[in-house]
Amino acid sequence: MDLSSVAWRKSSHSTNGGDCVEVAVVPGDPAVAAHKAGVDELYLVRDSKNPDGPALAFTQGEWDAFVGGVKDGEFG
Repeated sequence: MDLSSVAWRKSSHSTNGGDCVEVAVVPGDPAVAAHKAGVDELYLVRDSKNPDGPALAFTQGEWDAFVGGVKDGEFG
């Protein structure tokens, strides 16, 4: 899957030149993440400074667990 047309979003708290990630929600597609085949949608995360680099793919459950951990301060 060509990710160049994906609508990537960055936090409003991000600053120019900072350590930022971008997130996109795309339809589940084995071409994006073959090991996550069979899901309706994937949450993609990439380094905003390297838009042509790799993107990590998360299922809805994985994304919910990650966001919950951030909210709970598990990664501080």
